[in-house]
Amino acid sequence: MVWRHGRQVAEARAESVDRVALLHLDSTQPVVLSGPAAAIWDLIDGCRDQADVIAGLEAAFEDTAGQLAQQVGGFLASLAAQQLIEAADEAAK
Repeated sequence: MVWRHGRQVAEARAESVDRVALLHLDSTQPVVLSGPAAAIWDLIDGCRDQADVIAGLEAAFEDTAGQLAQQVGGFLASLAAQQLIEAADEAAK
């Protein structure tokens, strides 16, 4: 599946590029991502599918445990459940 940032998500980035705060406009609590989580956020662009996101992370981070793909899938599901990301084909609706 191809994901994009949610249309109702505000983003604030710290001076360092590895930290970003997100707030869905219907929520009262921000979500702060750093390190690999922030890297995943940056890879979500409405063009890359989950395999492309994983490939981008593998290029930047070592996956010694071999669990990167599973962890990325769970993380993307969590972002979707919080309405921070949405399927790219649904964004056009």
